[in-house]
Amino acid sequence: MPYEPNDRPTFYFIGVTTGSSSIMKLFPLWAEELGLAGARIKGMDLPIHADPERYREAVSFIKNDPNALGALVTTHKIDLFRAARGLFDELDGYAVQFEELSSISKDGGRLLGAAKDPISSGLAMEAFIPEGHWARGGEAFLMGAGGSALAICSYLTRPEHGDNVPSRIVISNRSQARLDSARELLGRLDTKTRFEYRLCPEPADNDAVLSGLPEFSLVVNATGLGKDRPGSPLTNEAKFPKGSLVWELNYRGDLLFLQQAEAQKAERGLRVEDGWIYFLHGWTQVIQDVFHLRIDRPTFLRLERIAKELQQQGQNRKEEAR
Repeated sequence: MPYEPNDRPTFYFIGVTTGSSSIMKLFPLWAEELGLAGARIKGMDLPIHADPERYREAVSFIKNDPNALGALVTTHKIDLFRAARGLFDELDGYAVQFEELSSISKDGGRLLGAAKDPISSGLAMEAFIPEGHWARGGEAFLMGAGGSALAICSYLTRPEHGDNVPSRIVISNRSQARLDSARELLGRLDTKTRFEYRLCPEPADNDAVLSGLPEFSLVVNATGLGKDRPGSPLTNEAKFPKGSLVWELNYRGDLLFLQQAEAQKAERGLRVEDGWIYFLHGWTQVIQDVFHLRIDRPTFLRLERIAKELQQQGQNRKEEAR
């Protein structure tokens, strides 16, 4: 598909349903706060597991259009890397290690690719996983074997965490090929954490894995179900382990997985987190690359406040429309 040349600085969002994302309304407010005069955001919507040529076409356009500054990539992080890695002049260590990328930026005439999820997921987890949590004996169960899941595993098993790591991480996925890829990539980590890989083509299969977890585990929906596609990786019969942390990586969509966890929150003593903070860190990490700036903690808090205000305005409009 042809892309129209830009007449002003443009930041791209490569996803599936980009027009539904809060970032389309939020970025102009952030750009004003950050002093990015004249910069705009555009979406590039591609089907899940698109033809490799579609990825190369999108990346080539960004590389060759002087007003295309770069892009944030979601959903397509692994497929885009595999299809278009040869178009990049430089890839960061995480992108090479996990064979995925979420950030496309430029430095002069050079096209740069980076994987930001190991950083942004870590920042998000630091905000809700209690200090010393893994001493309580919990394990981690990640449904989905894409880039986000690999990044979370990387953070959870970092050597600097010492003994404060899960003893076991179970990763499930609907396709064996993606599980095999995850096994190969995570096998490069230097960790004492034991990894298990489960083929779970149906939600009931994930229910079975969930039932074998100990209390105080971490359960993550990293599938995209509930955002790009409706539904949940679990059935309504699934029971979360008592005292567990439940993380829905999405912040928009039908969020059925989040609803399932919220329904058991009081009875099972769960701590339930959505993907909002993860969303904020993911975008601010890429914005730093694309616009060659540093977002320090005070600046991040200002951007978070702007995002919360926009989110609240949206909730108020929904309530008024009822």
